[in-house]
Amino acid sequence: MTFAKAPLLTPNNDLINDPEPTPGILGRLGAWSVAHKRRVFLTWLLIVVVLGIFAPNVEKALSGAGWQADGSQSVAVRQLAQKDFGGQASSAIEVVIQSSSSLTSPAAVSTIHNVEKMLKEDSDISEVVTPVPGISISRNDKTAIVLGGAGADPNTMVRAADALKAPLAALGSKGITVTATGASVLWSDFNTANRTAMMRSEMFSWPVTLAILVLAFGSLVAAGLPLLLTMAGLLSAAGMLDLLTKITPISIWAMNFALMFALALGIDYALFIVVRFRGAHFGRNRDVRHSVSETMDSAGKAVLFSGVTVLISLSSVMVVPSPAFRSMAGGIMLAVAFVLAASLTLLPAVLGHLGDRVDSWSLPWVHAGEHRSKRFAKWGELLWRRPLIFGAAVLIALIALAIPVLGLKTAMPSIKVVPPSASSRIGYEEVQKAFGAGAPGQLQVIVRASEVTAAQTVLNHDKGLAGVTPVQYSKDGSNLAMMGAIPNVDPSSPVLGTTIQRLRLELPKGSLVGGAPAENYDLQAALSSKTPVVIGLVLLLGFLLLVIALRALLIAAIGVLTSLLATGGAFGVARLVFQNGDGHALLGFVPQGFLDAWGPVFFFAMIFAISMDYTVFLLSSAKEHYELSGDPKDAMVNGIAHSGRVIFSAAAVMIAVFFTFALSGPLPPKEMGIILGVAVFLDAFLVRLVLVPVLLRLTGRAAWWLPTWLDRLLPKVNFAHG
Repeated sequence: MTFAKAPLLTPNNDLINDPEPTPGILGRLGAWSVAHKRRVFLTWLLIVVVLGIFAPNVEKALSGAGWQADGSQSVAVRQLAQKDFGGQASSAIEVVIQSSSSLTSPAAVSTIHNVEKMLKEDSDISEVVTPVPGISISRNDKTAIVLGGAGADPNTMVRAADALKAPLAALGSKGITVTATGASVLWSDFNTANRTAMMRSEMFSWPVTLAILVLAFGSLVAAGLPLLLTMAGLLSAAGMLDLLTKITPISIWAMNFALMFALALGIDYALFIVVRFRGAHFGRNRDVRHSVSETMDSAGKAVLFSGVTVLISLSSVMVVPSPAFRSMAGGIMLAVAFVLAASLTLLPAVLGHLGDRVDSWSLPWVHAGEHRSKRFAKWGELLWRRPLIFGAAVLIALIALAIPVLGLKTAMPSIKVVPPSASSRIGYEEVQKAFGAGAPGQLQVIVRASEVTAAQTVLNHDKGLAGVTPVQYSKDGSNLAMMGAIPNVDPSSPVLGTTIQRLRLELPKGSLVGGAPAENYDLQAALSSKTPVVIGLVLLLGFLLLVIALRALLIAAIGVLTSLLATGGAFGVARLVFQNGDGHALLGFVPQGFLDAWGPVFFFAMIFAISMDYTVFLLSSAKEHYELSGDPKDAMVNGIAHSGRVIFSAAAVMIAVFFTFALSGPLPPKEMGIILGVAVFLDAFLVRLVLVPVLLRLTGRAAWWLPTWLDRLLPKVNFAHG
């Protein structure tokens, strides 16, 4: 490989290129954005205004369900139960009426009548099933269940639950309570609790974020630029999500994660670009246009590769056959795409407009080191001198944290994910007390009418069932029959999965086993089978992209594989906290004894995406110096000196944001906050600022080696300006 002539250096060891270097594509784009800033501003204003018109409607348009494995038996059962059995699907709404005396009292009879009337008046309810002694009326005659059949798709039924919960509860009177429960009500409560908690956490995190940004930038104006990118990206993504809901259901969680990633990446990208711009403009006295051009040819190129890596990582989640997962990944990808576009066009135009004013309302240290930190340069020198001591210490710490992951258990969320005051949880517990541990998670078995006797024999003799409900025959002549199978364990018990699996093997061929617990079981099975595929795809695609960006095999492998250490450490901590319950009193939750099953696959993709931000920032800076000097020490030390401050500041903001979610009420945001917060801490402070530089030191020139045949195939990507 050939290298350019050695560059001139400032007293701070900053790189000086030729007075008039030839800008690359991104440099020309940056210069164009400065020269045509009014056109850029008007274009983005039009995008934000047009899409922003739809943004306020996005929360109502997004769906509340979608947590299913498409193509599974359980989904087939739900669809048949809705179509052929009066809507008695897992998405039906169950209403529990509990009386302190007897259900035969006039007040109780009137309440049951009013509940049935309210359900019949709702257009989303198909048929109403009245309580039946021995089936939906308890033995002590104090608890009854009225079933509101699902007359619409699961997402619509969640919205129906949103609307019905409070009015149904209001039908209660002295000595009589009315409580809505069932899967649709559970998802309604789940979404409400998480939405409220995330909004509260976000409101708390914004001032914390701004404070850290002011400290990092040393200027209030510069600190506001990441928020500008965040708002532009988020409003655009929210409006687009609302439009997309006209085509396909999108999970409400897509918006929550989109907000988080818009903020995180807006901060990362703005930090890297603005710090580099200030280094060129103030540190080397370049005019605004040339400063922006140089910035976009180097930092802008790193941002582009980082954004593409994030998009590729999240696209791997699409292999999971679940609408909720796919729409969440899609929502984040939309936000990332808009933030990336704004970073490459709007931000350069804003910097061109601000010029010197980017440091308005500044703090005393605003120009300390410009884009090259003396402190991080000293840190790089120390790592170069003592690589084995620091590298071994960090490696031992990461491995120790990752060891607990070997005993990690996963399962679908239990009723504990919603607050004790939630309607679904109260009704769930009332049903258990009145009808048995497994009653809230009744299985549904659909067979051909000719196979009813054989199916009943299997169900009546199964050791995992406490009872079987009477046979119902389809009303449209489809020659199908349905029976309810009541488990003898709590619906969240791992034992129930074994029962479902056994029934599917022993029932007559062609029989289907469904119900809410079976839907959870099928989704967990899909997640378990797809998690290795997602991880493999993420690592492979990430490696290929780093090879293209860095044009070096070994360092690309190091960048990808070291991210596994931070991920392992984060999930090791998650096992201790959420499975074992260590510190649960401090965080205010009741441990389920497992981690929610969607965590590993989705959080891995998110962690890798964030990790690649720091990886690209560090290694692109190191590659820039290596291209100009050919010296491994210069590449390592100055790579840290130029990117360390950005990585440190961006990580500090993200850790603060993620840990605010750990303090929220419901369990899922706590899992997200702890896992992502710990992962960012480990990846930024231990992996990127210690372990990767140490590996650069130990591998030397070999880190940047590229076979000649591959050199001819790969596009020429240079990070040195010009």
